[in-house]
Amino acid sequence: MYTSIKKSALPDITDWDSINWLKISQYVEKFQQRIYHAERFGKIRKVRDLQRLLMKSQAALLLSIRRVTQINKGKRTAGVDGYKALTPYERVELYNKMKHLNINSHRPKPTYRTYIKKKNGKLRPLGIPTMKDRIYQNIARLALEPQWEARFEPTSYGFRPKRNCHDAIERIFNTIGNKKQWIFEGDFKGCFDNLNHDYILEQIKGFPAFNVVEKWLKAGFVDNKVFYVSENGTPQGGIISPLLANIALHGLESLLNISYKEEKRKTKVSFVNQTKYAVAKYADDFVIMCESEEEANNLYNKLKPYLTTRGLELAFEKTKVTHIENGFDFLGFNIRKYKTHNGSKVLIKPSKDSIKVAKKKITDKTRQFYGKNVQVLVSTLNPIIIGTANYWSPSVAKEVFAEMDSHIWKTQYKFLRRLHPKKSGRWISQRYYKPDKTGQSKSKWILTDPITNNQLKRMSWTPIVRHVQIKYNYSPFNKYLKGYFEKRDIKEFDKNNVAYRQKLAKKQKYKCSLCTHSITDGSEGLETHHKIPKVKGGSNEYKNLELVHISCHLEYHKVFPAKGETPNDIQLRRVKRYIKGKKLSGLI
Repeated sequence: MYTSIKKSALPDITDWDSINWLKISQYVEKFQQRIYHAERFGKIRKVRDLQRLLMKSQAALLLSIRRVTQINKGKRTAGVDGYKALTPYERVELYNKMKHLNINSHRPKPTYRTYIKKKNGKLRPLGIPTMKDRIYQNIARLALEPQWEARFEPTSYGFRPKRNCHDAIERIFNTIGNKKQWIFEGDFKGCFDNLNHDYILEQIKGFPAFNVVEKWLKAGFVDNKVFYVSENGTPQGGIISPLLANIALHGLESLLNISYKEEKRKTKVSFVNQTKYAVAKYADDFVIMCESEEEANNLYNKLKPYLTTRGLELAFEKTKVTHIENGFDFLGFNIRKYKTHNGSKVLIKPSKDSIKVAKKKITDKTRQFYGKNVQVLVSTLNPIIIGTANYWSPSVAKEVFAEMDSHIWKTQYKFLRRLHPKKSGRWISQRYYKPDKTGQSKSKWILTDPITNNQLKRMSWTPIVRHVQIKYNYSPFNKYLKGYFEKRDIKEFDKNNVAYRQKLAKKQKYKCSLCTHSITDGSEGLETHHKIPKVKGGSNEYKNLELVHISCHLEYHKVFPAKGETPNDIQLRRVKRYIKGKKLSGLI
């Protein structure tokens, strides 16, 4: 016990770039694994002791500062106090201020209220905590998440590590069959804004940071310089909010008396639900699959006690009972049973609404760049095209891909006509359309930037690959499943990245050479790094390129001088860090 305290007691840090992030993350990861396994075996006292030690550790503080100030998308967004930490010097200063403080003595500030547009045109309120609040929330999340990962239902997929929308869709596909044909489509009305504080606090009673979690829930928010008290809900924008929402929504399976039976088939072991209900839940969206229409209609009353204790109501305009032959939409997909010549078959396709949204996004982005050059259009649309195609790729989407490519063709041609209003169609086609340089198609009509030779991707180039659903209650905090999740991460990475990135990642053994962390876990964005900079004669050949985390890349090229350091000293420090990373990852 005391060795853990001693090990986490790091000396004063003066250089942010010299921190060994691999060692620190491994230390925190081992603690989380111990919490997970202690909870699985019902050792509540040990869970509390480990959580307390983890939250006091300087390793958890350092990781949280790094996540909040470097990795998260909102790192440049300040809370009500206006404070940000964007440079290594500021991060070191923040760490030295916080390392002697206790999380339970922290006094949270109100969140800063801002609004973003939803798909239906309405505004979604976001509560942005201060930088210190976000750091402490991440520390609490590191300790609380592994405990609840051991408790959560296997059919819950939203805001959980290593689980995603495709797992929820595959769960529905694998469940719907001859028996379960009636669907109860559920949606909670203003879920995050109405969750009952008392119920959430009752669920986490005994957690060492219980008092500060209560303060976060009750901290209120500032909207247009006016303070408001928050009596219900968890602020969307807080790091710990998705976890607290999942804790509040836990218990749907036990309400429906859903249980699983272990079945052994040759070398495989699976857990089969043999009850009359089945659930697939993603955050506040859920579907319950039933065997009869009567059972589905009875769920309105059956769910009342579950909803009342959590302070929730069903959004009746979005909640309905449907037969699988009529189909239903869930998470951007349409699931429906179609009649065939020899029976029937369940097919999953992109929903009409999601296709409409994707078309509008591409049209709006193209119009936004009217008058700009083709390179700007190609570099902007390619990530949207690839991302949308990858999201739809586990479904029956070939026809949709062809439809989207046709729409993209029309919008790009309209863009070119506006760019060169006095030129003929023949001149435009000769200048901007070239054969596919990747060899994925025989088409000679690929939009190509004449200067950089970059080409616009087509959705139809994305292969349709069935998603493999995560097994039962598997969790990344289970130390015995490390190999399972590593293989799963690599498969997911290869599916969501273009060929050159796949090639670079394989050459690097799927590790960032600057920090030695995995590049497949999806926690950070990636960029291409030149080993020999282009200004010093480096080329764009594969042998000179590496995939690195965006935050690592920024820090590599933006090293701030320590006191008395010369430019040569800074360059030497960069080289040492680079070589150290290569050695740690086994690449040299």
